Amino acid sequence: MPDRRFFSLHRRSLREGFTFAVAAAGLIAVAASSAVSVADDSVPSRIAVVAEQAPATVPAPEALAAPLPAPLPEPAPAPAPMPAPAPAPEPAPAPAPVYENNLNGWILQALDIMHANNIPGSYDGIYRNIMRESSGNPQAINLWDSNAAAGIPSKGLLQVIDPTFNAYHVPGTSTDVWDPVANIVAACNYAANRYGSMDNVNSAY
Repeated sequence: MPDRRFFSLHRRSLREGFTFAVAAAGLIAVAASSAVSVADDSVPSRIAVVAEQAPATVPAPEALAAPLPAPLPEPAPAPAPMPAPAPAPEPAPAPAPVYENNLNGWILQALDIMHANNIPGSYDGIYRNIMRESSGNPQAINLWDSNAAAGIPSKGLLQVIDPTFNAYHVPGTSTDVWDPVANIVAACNYAANRYGSMDNVNSAY
């Protein structure tokens, strides 16, 4: 028959063992909780340290984008075309020469017309023959020589007969044989064709 004292002792031992086990389990739970608490308490400290080291502000997303290229400068306006140079003014025509209404003026005007028509002759040659033929009188007339007898008397400064005047008249001059300039030019034109120039005439021609 089993000893009841042993059984009761055994039962007490089991309860005590169970109680010890529960107590040990509780002790382990408390220790684990403390460890977790300590670990949890250290996390904020590390976060705080990291936060202190991190920059205070986080740049906005648009600030992180690549910078836009600077706008190109507007092209400079094309230079205005240079104005065309003004046409050079036409040279004013030389004023028409004014000739005196005397022997000197008549000879000078006749020489200008002769040069324009390539008729040779000089002032001296013309003047010399005028003084011999008419003494400088534009109305002089020969009524006694053979020409006068034939009805075609010599007339004017250089004593030209009408047929000779008409044949050697220079266009642009008067058609009147008594006109002193027309008389000189026609006589010089005749002398140029027959003698080479009025300068070569030294007597009646």
